[in-house]
Amino acid sequence: MNAVAPIPPVSPDEGRFGPLDRRLTRGVVIGGVQVGGGAPVVVQSMTNTDTADVASTAQQVADLWRAGSELVRITVNTAEAAAAVPRIRERLEMMGVSVPLIGDFHYNGHQLLAGEPACAEALAKYRINPGNVGFGKKRDTQFAQLIDFAIRYGKPVRIGANWGSLDQALAATLMDENAQRANPWDAGRVLREALIRSALDSAARAEELGLPRERIVLSAKVSGVQELIAVYRELATRGDYALHLGLTEAGIGSKGIVASSAALAVLLQEGIGDTIRISLTPEPGQSRTNEVIVAQELLQTMGLRAFTPMVTACPGCGRTTSTFFQELAQKVQEHVRAKMPEWKITHPGAENLTLAVMGCVVNGPGESRHANIGISLPGTGEAPSAPVFEDGEKTVTLRGDRIADDFVELIDRYVERHYGIAGAV
Repeated sequence: MNAVAPIPPVSPDEGRFGPLDRRLTRGVVIGGVQVGGGAPVVVQSMTNTDTADVASTAQQVADLWRAGSELVRITVNTAEAAAAVPRIRERLEMMGVSVPLIGDFHYNGHQLLAGEPACAEALAKYRINPGNVGFGKKRDTQFAQLIDFAIRYGKPVRIGANWGSLDQALAATLMDENAQRANPWDAGRVLREALIRSALDSAARAEELGLPRERIVLSAKVSGVQELIAVYRELATRGDYALHLGLTEAGIGSKGIVASSAALAVLLQEGIGDTIRISLTPEPGQSRTNEVIVAQELLQTMGLRAFTPMVTACPGCGRTTSTFFQELAQKVQEHVRAKMPEWKITHPGAENLTLAVMGCVVNGPGESRHANIGISLPGTGEAPSAPVFEDGEKTVTLRGDRIADDFVELIDRYVERHYGIAGAV
């Protein structure tokens, strides 16, 4: 794909829709979770287990849900996988996991849903790729069959076009039309148009078949940052469907995180996007849940949602030759993330808590005063004491070998005092 022109910076006051005044797309309810319609942006993830393996798939779904994924997509590609879906749902319910499951269908979804009605019922949403739902004369028939199942079982559908499986017939038609233009578009623009048209035309066909617009979510994924921004900006202007955002095949490690954040942040700032997924390639030995944490942190750092207390931490310099502040920052972040499942129930609002772990006297006291609770650790050559600030006021100075444990205890006590127990009088 040809590169598009760079996207100019967008300030909070210059977004097309504004950072908080989000575009009101039509609301879609997915297993009790609302997407669009002014609802907060929803975090989604996907398993990478063999869906036919009920135990491992249910466990990974549970892990993703506990990490904060509000929707989880699973591959449904074989008869065995389809048969496993209701058993996975039952196992999750026994585990106390209520997350909606989305079935990801390619090529043979019409057959799998016909052969396993229990699968069709157990799923909260179907994902259909218009580029490979069927080929030639079978395409329209098989697409119609999938939409019929969605209507019959009352399920929403995500029509998800993807650059890697673009409808080649549509692309060829648009290329031919473009050749007749007085001023032809470049090839990249034509193919972006094909991706957008694939999603929109399929949505229009689904509505003609009887699927309400309130049960349709659209996506049009590519793997290039500028291309994704261009595609979704155009998609958002041509309909009011709820939109799922994600940079497909984002990559591994920091590259995947940076690329996804760069693309999605621009769109979210403009009010585009109702549900997101960070499609990271897991590093060897790394948990699948990392992509959920990245999605949450993206939304939280943009001020769109709050999931867990965030820690402002000193990056370190020549004044901070000790690694203690790094270790404390990590301990604090891990502690509050581990406590959030409990605090979410017993101390609602604790996710908005701000924390600071600073490494020396230069910015330490000032940054600590800006947080709800912060600590300014001694830098190299400074006196071995660590003042703690709560809501801008110094409350105590910690010393000795228990600074880390004492500071964590102060955080817990602050939460107890400032965030009331749900239901308490």
